[in-house]
Amino acid sequence: MLYVEKLTKRFGTLSALRNISLRLYPGDVVGITGQSGSGKSTLAKILAGIYTPDEGNIYFNGIPLHAPVNVRSLGIEVIHQTPRLAENLDITSNVFLGNEIPLPLFGKLLKIPDQYQMDRKTAELLDELGVEYDSLRDEVYNLSMEYRQMIAIAQVMTGSPKLIIIDEPMEVLSYPYQKTVLNLISQWQKEGKSILFFSNNLDHLLDVTDRIIVMREGFCAAEFNSEEADREEIIASLVGTTNYQQLLPIIWALDNYYEAQKSAEKLHRSQMLVDQELINQESLYNQLVNHLTEQITTLDSTNQTLQNAQRRFIADTEEERKSLAREIHDQIIQDLLSTNYQLDALDGQNPSSENLHEDVAQIQENIRRMVDELRAICRNLRPPTIDSLGLNAAIQSFAQDWSKRFGIEILLNLDPEIGRLPEPIELSIYRIVQEGLSNIHKHSSATSAYINLERTTPRALMITIGDNGEGLLDDLDLMSYSKSGHYGLVGIEERVQLLGGRLRIQNRAEGGLLIQAEIPHPKA
Repeated sequence: MLYVEKLTKRFGTLSALRNISLRLYPGDVVGITGQSGSGKSTLAKILAGIYTPDEGNIYFNGIPLHAPVNVRSLGIEVIHQTPRLAENLDITSNVFLGNEIPLPLFGKLLKIPDQYQMDRKTAELLDELGVEYDSLRDEVYNLSMEYRQMIAIAQVMTGSPKLIIIDEPMEVLSYPYQKTVLNLISQWQKEGKSILFFSNNLDHLLDVTDRIIVMREGFCAAEFNSEEADREEIIASLVGTTNYQQLLPIIWALDNYYEAQKSAEKLHRSQMLVDQELINQESLYNQLVNHLTEQITTLDSTNQTLQNAQRRFIADTEEERKSLAREIHDQIIQDLLSTNYQLDALDGQNPSSENLHEDVAQIQENIRRMVDELRAICRNLRPPTIDSLGLNAAIQSFAQDWSKRFGIEILLNLDPEIGRLPEPIELSIYRIVQEGLSNIHKHSSATSAYINLERTTPRALMITIGDNGEGLLDDLDLMSYSKSGHYGLVGIEERVQLLGGRLRIQNRAEGGLLIQAEIPHPKA
């Protein structure tokens, strides 16, 4: 659908783009990322028809594009980093700017806008996007930058584009609206639209793209399959590290990277008001990234070894649990049941002995109790339902049994569309639920609890465990819990980190504790 061949762009002596080539097919979602000064924004503006390239060719549906070009007339829509709206027009007029709905009677001759139909459709689109407004007659210059961006996105939804270029719109959007845009991208892909998504947020790119192109110093530095790539590889390419395999995959280090990136962006915006020189703008950001790179390089060897050892330990432990559960079930339980049958036969051979009958009955009752306890141990070691019926069934079975044993009411909300996941992910989520409920029983004094398991993006799950108990101290420190011999929450944190996820533990406003873990997984 889109073919870019050896695109080059210079600003004076500065080469912003150098021989950039890429292909985009129908239904493709391709992410493009890079540091400030990598040429990412320049490429977006050329494809949007704002800049003219010095060299190279652009083909859309096999047709060469020559600047200046009205990309919208070709079926290309653009969501800009800063929304481009007609500030003096109202909300409806901006949403349908260039795509006005004509009145049926005069549409063929005069194309008089049908205000009623446009207002109705605008209200539907803004409701779908979760945008609140006082009146559709409000002029957009009275709105916040965030609402203007959402109106610009609604504008794209009025047409039928074949290609949508998204140029870093998330900076002015709050978290809920960011999620809305990511869901829109997935929806557009299902409709067969092609998407170029320019962004510095690797979590967003990994969630919704098929491929990720990394730009550095005007070049295409690397291209990754989003399904197979991880953040460590992409960051290695972003900062120019050649030692890809040794780059530290520690969550806190990645969080520091993003915090440094946010700080650099704030400094960029402040500096642009004082000094417009591009070199000065890049200098501060590059110092921050270089400093972070030095920290990562210093720590990576030791931490990589520790994390790999921890993964192997957990995998070995699960295999031992599985083996032990089978041995108890197939040998010890069967031996006890066989003994029970032998006692039945012995009792039948001496029907007249009342004392023997009572002794045998008591022994059989003890055996049945031991069998029940051993089966419970087997379920804790390795839940049989997780292998045969999947994660939802295993959580449901465990939670119901836990609720009966400890008398704590539990409410389950498990997304039925999750389906089967890789075994390590299913087992880790199951263990998180086990440890979370164990923590509630031992420490919370709660009378009720709940578990939610839902898909937050096409490649991430959110597991939420809450209770109405006492909660934790305000100054939560997991290391202090570990030192005092309480390893439940520490174990949950370690499992989440090893899966590349994010964990939040906090007291609920209405009382009790809330544990939320977002776990990435392969695209379904």
